[in-house]
Amino acid sequence: MSSVSINSAAKATIDIDVAIAFDGFHLSLQQQLPAQAITGIFGHSGSGKSTLLRILTGLEKRAQGQINFAEQCLLNTRNKVFIKPEQRNIAIVFQDSRLFPHLSVIENLAFAAKRCKNSALKIEDIVELTDLTALADKGINQLSGGEKQRVALARAILAEPKLLLLDEPLSALDNHNKALLLSLLTKVQQQLNIPIFYVSHSMAELQQVADHLLVLEQGKVVDFGNIHQVIHRLNYPTPLSKPEQENGQESGQSNLQPATFSGLTQQQTSLALQIKAHHPEYGLTSLAVNHNSHIYLPLLTNKTKLGSEVRCFILANDISITLTEPSNSSIVNHLSGKVSEIQQQQHSVLLTISCAEHDFYTRITALSFQQLQLKINAPVYIQFKASAVKTFNYSTGE
Repeated sequence: MSSVSINSAAKATIDIDVAIAFDGFHLSLQQQLPAQAITGIFGHSGSGKSTLLRILTGLEKRAQGQINFAEQCLLNTRNKVFIKPEQRNIAIVFQDSRLFPHLSVIENLAFAAKRCKNSALKIEDIVELTDLTALADKGINQLSGGEKQRVALARAILAEPKLLLLDEPLSALDNHNKALLLSLLTKVQQQLNIPIFYVSHSMAELQQVADHLLVLEQGKVVDFGNIHQVIHRLNYPTPLSKPEQENGQESGQSNLQPATFSGLTQQQTSLALQIKAHHPEYGLTSLAVNHNSHIYLPLLTNKTKLGSEVRCFILANDISITLTEPSNSSIVNHLSGKVSEIQQQQHSVLLTISCAEHDFYTRITALSFQQLQLKINAPVYIQFKASAVKTFNYSTGE
């Protein structure tokens, strides 16, 4: 299939200034979001993620305020403007696929295609893009959960939306099917140039596919920006200044307290690195950290092209520190750097180590910190096992 863009407003933005109140919950959101690539929306259950999607689609009519998208006003309660859901050209895929059980796969897709006037996409191209060729004639009840979600995604694409919303689409799937769907989602976005908003409470999923990350808590925006930068800011929650809170600036820090996302996300180093080489004889793949340094992870088995970018992360608990260069060790990854930030956290200390043009985050005990007598700019070495480098989106040889 040749690359086809169905989005004529790829560089547009969505300007949101809305509020809505339920019993015990109030959402108030003022944010400009890019209508390009994939934007992740992250937060606890009840933080307002799904409510935001319902407001964008027009399914939540009680929302007050205004929404402008691609030079079109979708909502302005002051001027009594409300564009109906079917006229917004915004598609949504839910956790449950919501397919027609009495129709086959291809019949479900044909139903969606019929509703799109002046269609630029062919059903057979979307079937190929979403890997549904072998399933086209099957009944919906014959499909696995992952297969149903692929059909739901294909159906949404065939509506040729200006914006695609995904509301926890992978939460019911196992890790294998999650990995397949995440790879598929990236391919769909890149080939069709559809802006996507992806709601999830799984940071591992969002780290693999999102370019931007919006963090919600109790109905408010607490951070927004580049996916890797926001993940790193969540490691070091510090208050926003008042102007940054009001303007929702991308460069601001998170206004979370350290325990706000306890159990939902873990302190980590988030990276996007290029494949340098495969070492099947050792069951390893190496990723280039910079021109002179690399790290190993378990062998990637389904994304073999050298130079391809891989999203990966390393939990802070999996990185250790030594004052001397490691030698005669079974730990294959070690990099030199210096301490650039120190934060005491109860009985542990979170350190930022600048090395090889990246920041790495490690959490050590207060006892280790005291024994090493670490200070800002102190030269150190970090080390971690190959198995500590996690990548959700690509199969490994583990």
